[in-house]
Amino acid sequence: MKHAFVFPGQGSQFPGMGKDHYENSAFAKRFFEQANEILGFRISDIMFNGTEEDLKETNVTQPAVFLHSVIAYKSIESASPDMVAGHSLGEFTALVANGTLSFEDALQLVSIRAKAMQKACEMNPSTMAAILNLADDKVEAICAEVWKETGETVVAANYNCPGQLVISGTKKGIDIACERMKAAGAKRALVLPVGGAFHSPLMAPAKEELQAAIESTKFHSPTCAVYQNVVAKGVMDGEEIKQNLTDQLTGAVRWTQSVQAMIADGASKFTEAGPGKVLQGLVLKIDNAMEVGGVN
Repeated sequence: MKHAFVFPGQGSQFPGMGKDHYENSAFAKRFFEQANEILGFRISDIMFNGTEEDLKETNVTQPAVFLHSVIAYKSIESASPDMVAGHSLGEFTALVANGTLSFEDALQLVSIRAKAMQKACEMNPSTMAAILNLADDKVEAICAEVWKETGETVVAANYNCPGQLVISGTKKGIDIACERMKAAGAKRALVLPVGGAFHSPLMAPAKEELQAAIESTKFHSPTCAVYQNVVAKGVMDGEEIKQNLTDQLTGAVRWTQSVQAMIADGASKFTEAGPGKVLQGLVLKIDNAMEVGGVN
């Protein structure tokens, strides 16, 4: 039996997140204060007292979810992962959990990534939409048709679980694609309240900035494999980890395929560390025989 640890991404934030850890744990308080110093603003104040709107700002959301997830993971005294994975942003937490990145370096990268993504969103007004109960290949085909016929960027972005795929692209492209998805039999095609077209070619400007930062950061030998979003397989090689982390900004989050690969490699227990329980639900939808749990 292998134990996998998984880490959530953007969207799992909530007002008051992390406050219990700060008030009840000396080591958590140290992490929060260290993060405040590294980021140059008191993210702890926004996490504990900010509104949902405050927490939706990409340059706040990403470091907040990362910080909460690292602290939740570090609070598990018996944590000894056989494999790790993170959903989008969560991949950075996974790389802290398996020793590839230090907390400080990972937080710096997360901050750079968030700001770069925010800038890319402002350059190209764009969005994402959740498509429910339509086969992956059908979703992919409709995206390709819309792009080819209209010139509007639309791609499959997040393979969350069977029957739940998120598409990403220009606002016009997403609107056209959603109508076609519904006509093709999708149960729902719902535009999401996100800042932009994450995991699509529209994030290319952010990718260059992140790549430069990753190249100048020290990556250590991992203690176990990280199952990375863009390749959906376990990776141990440092250079490959760097490349996949960069490619993730414009590439798809293959979460379904990543979890299936972890199960094929022996995982039978999944622990989610971080705010919320989204990944526990997705794992069970991918394979309901799995044992799941979490630490918030």
